[in-house]
Amino acid sequence: MIYTVECSFADPACEEEWNDFYSLEKLPALISVSGFHTSQRFKALSANCPVYLAMHSISDMAVLESEEYQRRGGGNFARWQQHIIDWHRNVYGGIERAPAIGEGEHLILSEVGAEPLTDMGLTPVWVRAAALEKCPENRWLAKLDRSVPLSLNTLAAGVYLYVPLTAQLTGSNCAKTQATEPSQHA
Repeated sequence: MIYTVECSFADPACEEEWNDFYSLEKLPALISVSGFHTSQRFKALSANCPVYLAMHSISDMAVLESEEYQRRGGGNFARWQQHIIDWHRNVYGGIERAPAIGEGEHLILSEVGAEPLTDMGLTPVWVRAAALEKCPENRWLAKLDRSVPLSLNTLAAGVYLYVPLTAQLTGSNCAKTQATEPSQHA
């Protein structure tokens, strides 16, 4: 299952500090929780969507209900909560692991079907909401090499482009799965 957390941040004065916290403290804490297999953060290049996306591969919904998750990773946003806006959480079924998006790649998500992605020559993976907000109910995701020429103006409504803020962390050894680490901030 894929667990996604999306949000924007309303205070530019402390946004860099919040990004450091999320990327350097929160992700490693989450990936140390039993049942978390991968974690990676992204920043939207597209408009009309939350700015930040965290995508985690988890064993099942019980992981998010566990005491270990609550103690180590869930709900430790008190310091930042007043600045977090447009916050959404979903759990999607359909793939076992989130794809690792490397420094030379983008993540592209569609809420309007596979066709916009297949028209770009991509092979999207379909996921369906299984828990939490369940909105959007369906998503299609794919990797896009950054060398592919793309204008944000040509993306269909409901299709969003993201750049990785971190390499994908894995739970087995808390190591990065990418040989090169994307920058912490876009």
